[in-house]
Amino acid sequence: MSLAVEPVPSQETKNGFEENAEENQSMKRVGSESSVYETEDEGDDADDNKIELGPQCTLKEQLEKDKDDESLRKWKEQLLGNVDINDVGESLEPEVKIISLSIVSPGRSDIVLKVPEDGKPKGLWFTLKEGCGYRLRFEFHVSRNIVAGLKYTNNVWRTGFKVDGVKQMLGTFSPQQEAYTYEMPEETTPSGYFARGSYSAKTKFVDDDNKCYLEINYTFDIRKDWANTK
Repeated sequence: MSLAVEPVPSQETKNGFEENAEENQSMKRVGSESSVYETEDEGDDADDNKIELGPQCTLKEQLEKDKDDESLRKWKEQLLGNVDINDVGESLEPEVKIISLSIVSPGRSDIVLKVPEDGKPKGLWFTLKEGCGYRLRFEFHVSRNIVAGLKYTNNVWRTGFKVDGVKQMLGTFSPQQEAYTYEMPEETTPSGYFARGSYSAKTKFVDDDNKCYLEINYTFDIRKDWANTK
């Protein structure tokens, strides 16, 4: 849910490579018009390249393997922490439930966003103040098996054109009764006349197997001030 979007200028500088018509014959990599102005209909094709991993096994099977090797046993215990093996079951697939998403900004109460089961909040999901610093905080629960390479991705569009995108590796998590909390690095919303307005976005939580645990399609505003809350 990276919201540090910037208005798209008429001449684009992207990923440190400046577009220049006089250099289009050189070996320099230059972003194409289609890559700069990706639309909402252009999906996360780059995210669909699934990495083939080895055969899966249940958590109980993992613990039973090499149980006579003390060093491996201690390493697994350190990795899994206080897992109750009787609660994990025999499932190959981990289960990840996103409990809450919050926007944390200094000097004001946290904005705790309700996560609808269908991933489609009705109407405007939230409003941000221009030029403000904020962090995103996720709270989630892992059960059944280890989730490897849990990632957060977020893409933002304005008037149909992509203006921002972020992918953040959250890590690998073992099942436990307590919820995990992850806080993103601080960002700053853009400011100025051209930054204000409405945006649409898509947030996803996926793992190394490209299994999606939550996809949210929503809209938000950037305004001169925070929305009034009661």
